[in-house]
Amino acid sequence: MSEILAENGPTDASKRTWLIASGCAGAVGGIAAAVPFVSSFQPSERAKAAGAAVEADISALKPGEKMTVEWRGKPVWIVRRTPEQLAALPKLDSQLADPNSTRKPDDQAPAYARNATRSIKPEYLITVGICTHLGCSPSDKFQTGAQPSLPDDWQGGFLCPCHGSTFDLAGRVFKNKPAPDNLEVPPHMYLSDTKLLIGEDKKA
Repeated sequence: MSEILAENGPTDASKRTWLIASGCAGAVGGIAAAVPFVSSFQPSERAKAAGAAVEADISALKPGEKMTVEWRGKPVWIVRRTPEQLAALPKLDSQLADPNSTRKPDDQAPAYARNATRSIKPEYLITVGICTHLGCSPSDKFQTGAQPSLPDDWQGGFLCPCHGSTFDLAGRVFKNKPAPDNLEVPPHMYLSDTKLLIGEDKKA
């Protein structure tokens, strides 16, 4: 009898060890399988970046120049307007479809950019560079005067090459053009005199 117990003892212990090991392996496998499943509900880094605010250094931007940054997959233009370009803006009101951005105001510009220059600081225009007609990207036409597809008294702005919509240097669309609305002014704020944050405006 003692011999039988002696034989069965190690066998039972081995079985117990094997069962515990198998159970642990199964539990670990179950956890490993669950981790990718759970993590699939968390936003990817790319998704986070797509909606994140972006900083822009405007220290090297000279009057009359434009730079472009990407925000949410869209081109955002930063134009540093000259005193002459700013002085021309009020003279264009009668030629514009919506000079005061009163059409769909919340879509066109934040409250702090619903003014004559559509900006926080008159010198700088910050606008999404996408035509409000069919989503094309307008071309810079900063030179004044007569040019192809532009009026003889052109004061500078943007021309959409797709269907001929024109915008002034405040991003306001001219009358009788396919584009129904002004260019969008995104939320933005100044972190300093030379740094912009596009996509957030908590301090604006």
